Amino acid sequence: MSSFELTYDGANLQKENTVLEVAGLKKSFGGLVVTDDVSLAIESGSITGMIGPNGAGKSTLFNQISGFYDPDDGTVEVNGTDVTGKQPNKIVQEGLLRTFQTPRRLEKMTVREAMLVGAQSQLGESILPLWISGAEVTREERANLERAMELLEFFEIDHLATEPTTSLSGGQMKLLALARALMAEPDILLLDEPVAGINPTLVNQIAGFIEELNQEQGYTFFIIEHDIEFLMGLAEEVIVLNQGRVLLEGTPETVQSDERVINAYLGDM
Repeated sequence: MSSFELTYDGANLQKENTVLEVAGLKKSFGGLVVTDDVSLAIESGSITGMIGPNGAGKSTLFNQISGFYDPDDGTVEVNGTDVTGKQPNKIVQEGLLRTFQTPRRLEKMTVREAMLVGAQSQLGESILPLWISGAEVTREERANLERAMELLEFFEIDHLATEPTTSLSGGQMKLLALARALMAEPDILLLDEPVAGINPTLVNQIAGFIEELNQEQGYTFFIIEHDIEFLMGLAEEVIVLNQGRVLLEGTPETVQSDERVINAYLGDM
């Protein structure tokens, strides 16, 4: 992928094989503008990072893209489909899913049961198929269970399958959140600080998992992370958000050497 460096002015950028396109997103809370005319495009099969100071609007941007906040202005397209303002479950059906910095613990569920929640459009969710297509429902449930166990094994937490989710450590919850998200087979996965608050060994493991999923299975990732070393080691391109606006996009090397980025963010670390 060719590198490029731009100062953004709200122009709508298009890339080849775009899976996510955001144009002119704006969001205010009261008189505070949190995202201001944000435009970006994420190419299928890529790993893109986003950095910026606290309060830059990164999580708010993710919330707008994934349907948890309605933007005041602008559009979001996933695989060419306008999903602006749709509910998160509808956006997941179009191929986009996000995780949160603090994963939710599903009370009264085992790890395996929590995994099965991630599967989308299951026949067994409706009453009628249980009566007229019982065998098909059973086959689907078995396939989902097999995939759930394969993912738990991939993330090396299959030994916890029958444990309650409330017994997991913070790092194990991060792994479970990633595994459960992949049950939906998303075209693009937005990760909000996937390694925040975990030990360095697990940070390296998660980096390896993401890299393998991207290179060997073609998953697309858009990642917010304050761990600069982690993000710069993974991302092909990095977007810098500052005061609600995109300041710069470029290769990790370009971003880390840009004086504006250093002054706005890196210099304070």
